[in-house]
Amino acid sequence: MAITSLSSHLLESLLASLTLGRVTALVFLLTLVSFAIDSTRKPTYPKSLPRVGFTGGIGATVRNWMNLGNYHNWVEEGYNKYGKHGRSFVTPSSPSQPDEIVVPQEQIAWMLEQPETVASTQESHKDVLFGTYNFFNVDDHFPTKVMHRHLARNLVTLLPDIQQEVAESIDIAFGTDSENWTTLNLWEALLAIVPRVMNRLAVGLPLCRNQAFLSSQVGFADDVFRNCLILTLFPTVLHPLVGRLVTLPNWYHFHQGYRLLKPVIEQRLRDYERFESGESQTPPEESLITWLIRQAKADNLPHEQTPYMIAMRLLPIEFAAIHTTVITLHALFLDLLASDPSKDYLSILREETTAVLQSEPNGIWTKNGLARLYRTDSAIRESMRLSTFSTGLTHRKVVAKEGITNPFEGWHAPYGAILMANMSVQHDADIYEDPKTYDALRFSRVREEYEARSQEEVERGKDTEEALRIKRLGVVTTSSEFLPFSHGRHACPGRFFVAHEVKMMLAHILQNYDIKPIAERPRPTWVAHTIIPALDVKIEVKRRQRKH
Repeated sequence: MAITSLSSHLLESLLASLTLGRVTALVFLLTLVSFAIDSTRKPTYPKSLPRVGFTGGIGATVRNWMNLGNYHNWVEEGYNKYGKHGRSFVTPSSPSQPDEIVVPQEQIAWMLEQPETVASTQESHKDVLFGTYNFFNVDDHFPTKVMHRHLARNLVTLLPDIQQEVAESIDIAFGTDSENWTTLNLWEALLAIVPRVMNRLAVGLPLCRNQAFLSSQVGFADDVFRNCLILTLFPTVLHPLVGRLVTLPNWYHFHQGYRLLKPVIEQRLRDYERFESGESQTPPEESLITWLIRQAKADNLPHEQTPYMIAMRLLPIEFAAIHTTVITLHALFLDLLASDPSKDYLSILREETTAVLQSEPNGIWTKNGLARLYRTDSAIRESMRLSTFSTGLTHRKVVAKEGITNPFEGWHAPYGAILMANMSVQHDADIYEDPKTYDALRFSRVREEYEARSQEEVERGKDTEEALRIKRLGVVTTSSEFLPFSHGRHACPGRFFVAHEVKMMLAHILQNYDIKPIAERPRPTWVAHTIIPALDVKIEVKRRQRKH
């Protein structure tokens, strides 16, 4: 009894001593200690490598943490001081992750040529997106393989379906009022369009129009972005706790979507089995679900053929396809609407898309027709060049235990180091004339000039270096000077779908709606290496009256 009384007294005394100030101080101290522990675990880089931002231990980590809005400026500074002169440099990363070694343009090919067992793309993705928590420790290797194997070969036949979804979703989001101007929140309007179009490809009808399902997918993508921001601010030693807490909404949104998705997957599995056995002559509907099933059977992977795992495999693709496309379109419209009015880019693109679509069979977009949209393609590529939403999208994590040695400069990156290709190259005045100005026709002008030459010159120029250079100016073509889709063998496999999707959306909007220009392009907010778009931007639209 005396022991129980003593324990109660001690507990009461302890609780009484836990004032708000003391708890705050304790949490702050715990955080500092955790960051100190983290700093001892991070890879150390050679002192010969120049650095940007604050350097020098835990104090520099804290100062970098307090200057999250300056990271993109530091990276730009590093590129101008070192990168464009052939030198690598180190830039701060988020507090929970290692600093990054930014390799110059001339060395990007060397970085990308490293085998996965030396410098891993998959491991860098897992770290950047905190895949252990956000994606429930299910890697993205298999769905990426499926996209590489099946998207391009099936995309052409799916274009009519995608065009239908583009038209219907835009008309709902933008309205059909041809008498009055309608004010729209641009971000919200695009977020009502893109998930529906993307899921026409991923899951098909009618689920791609189910608002509850779409909300679950958008909610999951929002969760990932939010959690990435939160987890970058916490030391890694606390991630096993914080990561599981902040990703509870991920589980909620996944199960919310899975409840609606499961019967669709089960039906697709039955359709596939019946067709394969000869019981049915009707092939299963082509969609990402079907491709996941087909590849799992080809690879003899029974565990990949369950509805639960197929639903899990959709998550990284849904995440990658929804918000990045919305961000791309958001930036594209802001770039077009805030451009010099005398350029009249909207009319130029409207004229091109209208003319090409009228020449298409039955007014249905084809691969060749979309490829002929030189000016539209250029406008999209130029926006992606100028309005980057990250300082870098091409990363490699050194996973070789012995590290890796740079053969050009001699520095050694240890196990766990992060290598990055810098997107500041897209703003280099030595590569792009007037690089800070949006020139929608920057790339199409060169292509059109080349094709306008006499037939003799064109014939003489075939298969020359210039002809190949002209062909590489399309939006889906990556290079060490154009990195929004990354580069090399791990470049985004979905970029062909994104290019077709964005072209169709832009064409439908311009042909069917007038949009008022905006006086000035709103600035996004930078947090560490990523932007948060100006989500409150509103535009005014009005349905164009059809001429009879």
